[in-house]
Amino acid sequence: MPSADDKADPVRATLIAILQQLNRVESMHEGNENRQTLELQEIQRLLSDFWAIKLDQVKVPLALGLLVRNGMVEAQVANPRAAGTKGLTPAEYRITTEGKKFLVESSTQADRIR
Repeated sequence: MPSADDKADPVRATLIAILQQLNRVESMHEGNENRQTLELQEIQRLLSDFWAIKLDQVKVPLALGLLVRNGMVEAQVANPRAAGTKGLTPAEYRITTEGKKFLVESSTQADRIR
């Protein structure tokens, strides 16, 4: 259930949800760097039931791009042999140290008594 702050800002809530998913996959596959990333389609699938996405208030690719531009997520080119039929190579996304710091700060702020 989104908090009152999250409802006021669906973009921020979505940014945090993306970072949480990337942090989760990194933790799950600790020690196996090749599996610590997610592709856009995987992120979209994981967030398909997230309230801001379901209500069509935020688009995952735009939120992910914002995280990349702000250095909270790193985009890596996937294996060129895994490219689709159009010759496009899908990117894989990984949370950065800055992204982890933002995630911790946002959870600390949410846990504070107001």
